[in-house]
Amino acid sequence: MKKIGTEIRSWVTSIVIAFGCALLIGVFVIQPTKVSGHSMDPTLHDTQRIFISKLSHTFRYEPKYGDIVIVDSRVDRARSFLDDLEEHPLISLFKGGDDRIVYVKRVIGKPGDVLEFKNHKVYRNGEALDEPYLNEPMNYTSPDKVTVPAGHFFVMGDNRNNSKDSRNIGTVPLDHILGIKM
Repeated sequence: MKKIGTEIRSWVTSIVIAFGCALLIGVFVIQPTKVSGHSMDPTLHDTQRIFISKLSHTFRYEPKYGDIVIVDSRVDRARSFLDDLEEHPLISLFKGGDDRIVYVKRVIGKPGDVLEFKNHKVYRNGEALDEPYLNEPMNYTSPDKVTVPAGHFFVMGDNRNNSKDSRNIGTVPLDHILGIKM
C-alpha cells in the first residue's frame, strides 16, 4: 500500500511540475494561439493556428513595422500580470477565456508617426505604404491625421475592409501587445 502511495505522489508531483513549466513557457516565452475571423486575410486565415513569441511582451521591446502582433483590444484599461495568467491557454481552458478581446493585427504606426488614410492607401509620415500583403484596396478614408502617442502603436488587419483595429479601438499601448507572430 505504501508503494502505491509513493507512486501516486510521484505522478502528481510530475504533473504539477509539467503544468508549472507549461504555464511559465506560455506566459513568458512562446504561446500557441488561433486566428479568429477574417481580418488578416489573405495572410492568415480563420481558425489557423500560429505561434507567438512572448519575449517582446516579457521584456517590453517594441515590435517593428509590419510585424504581426497579438493585442489585447481592451486599450482603455490597465493590464496586470493576472491578465497574462488568465489568457494562457491552460488557464482559459478551465476558466472559459474570451477570445474576442485578443486581436491578431499588423503594426502600421509606431510612437510619433503621423498616419493618413486617403486614396485607398495608408500614408505614414507623408509616404504611402507599400503593402503587397493586401488583396484589395482599402475603402476607408479620413480627413483627420492620426499622431501615434508615445508608448502606443497603430495596428490594422490585412483585410482592411473587414477589420476591427486601431481605427475602431484606438492606438494600442505597448503593454497590450501580447506577442509577435513567429
